[in-house]
Amino acid sequence: MIRETKHQAVNGLLALIVLLAAIGFGLFVIGRYAAQDLPLNAIPGFVLVAVALVCLGGLFVVNPNEGRVLTLFGKYVGTVKVPGLWWVNPFMAKKKVSLRIRNFETGKLKVNDANSNPIEIAAVVVWKVVDTAEAMFEVDDYEHYVKVQSESAVRTLASAYPYDAHNHGEEALSTHTAEVSKRLLAEVQERLGKAGVEVTEARISHLAYAPEIASAMLQRQQASAIIAARQKIVEGAVGMVEMALAMLSEKKILELDAERKASMVSNLLVVLCSERGTQPVVNTGTLYQ
Repeated sequence: MIRETKHQAVNGLLALIVLLAAIGFGLFVIGRYAAQDLPLNAIPGFVLVAVALVCLGGLFVVNPNEGRVLTLFGKYVGTVKVPGLWWVNPFMAKKKVSLRIRNFETGKLKVNDANSNPIEIAAVVVWKVVDTAEAMFEVDDYEHYVKVQSESAVRTLASAYPYDAHNHGEEALSTHTAEVSKRLLAEVQERLGKAGVEVTEARISHLAYAPEIASAMLQRQQASAIIAARQKIVEGAVGMVEMALAMLSEKKILELDAERKASMVSNLLVVLCSERGTQPVVNTGTLYQ
């Protein structure tokens, strides 16, 4: 693999002054011998001006958070990352590579989760180039490579988790955001590391059931919520009934036999677990009439 190396370029301002001085001296020589009608003596002046003009092509500017990858006749020479005006061999190719942080959002992908339910998922990937040589020479187009591999990582992630957690302790796409984002970051970085790219953040930006099963899954979620709420209500009602019987017995307000306790428990559970307000019925007789 081609690794990034630092290339020490010449100070561009100093090189510019020298080249302008060379051009000025060459023009002076040409003008002097042309005035004396000695054209052959002016040839060195023409050569000096021509060489200086060619050397001006070696000047280039490096902006902040930018790198210039230098190649000479197909061979990688090095990278210049220090901002400023620089000069190198004018025959070197100077390819610009941005080192700024960039983000990319995948399209809405339709995939199957771990339970084979069709879902729609999209993710945001924040990345930057950290090795300019790998980004330029290890892959054909590193920006396109980031997009394709990010979508591949999202598909792999979606198939590894269910949309909802149905078992205790199970990780799911909709409930374990931190764990899923960490796994997605690792998946994307594993694919993009060979392209000289560092992924700083990856997270899900869109998550939904596919339209064809969305209504059915909504009913399932509602049913699960109702069951969970009923369970809490029953647990609370049983605790309140138990507390009421214990207090009646402790304070000796009245003595209840097993049948009366059963009747009281039944009535309290109906009152506490009912969805609507109950209507009291006053019993003026006894339990056995």
